[in-house]
Amino acid sequence: MDDLSQTRVKELDDAVLGRIEREHARGLTSVEILDVFASYGVRLSEATLRKYVQLGLLPRSVRIGKKGKHQGSQGVYPVSVVRQILQIKRMMADSYTIEQIQKEFLFMRSDLEQLERTLGSIFKKLDTVQKTQKKDLTAQAMTREVGSARALSKELLQRLHAIENRITSKAQVERVVAS
Repeated sequence: MDDLSQTRVKELDDAVLGRIEREHARGLTSVEILDVFASYGVRLSEATLRKYVQLGLLPRSVRIGKKGKHQGSQGVYPVSVVRQILQIKRMMADSYTIEQIQKEFLFMRSDLEQLERTLGSIFKKLDTVQKTQKKDLTAQAMTREVGSARALSKELLQRLHAIENRITSKAQVERVVAS
């Protein structure tokens, strides 16, 4: 990444990223992702975006139906991909190769985000079922079970993120020591 691109990446600070995340909480299409980066003068092509997804550095898009009859669907990425792409670009600017980034740093990230989305979807469906059931003892027991499962899923995700962070930190330290 050249100096100009690196300066522009810095312009995408936490305030800007927070605004993007609020405005696109539902997610971003590939065109919207490319537009975000283009508006800050940061080079990112559709091919590069696809490559990052194929390598597992970014999560796959989720197909969302367009409103209206026979409008088809479009792929929507979680808004977190903007931060992930920035992280990849920064690491590459620090002389990391795609293979090193994939192997040492982001190898679990997209899987964890997919797990998080899947669990969120499951709990959303369970919440819908709970709302339609009568408020009898069985429903109350199910509510407790769902609450317990939700807490376990949150703990699982926290533990997995912590493991990933430990592995990433170790790889960073080993790289510094080796250089």
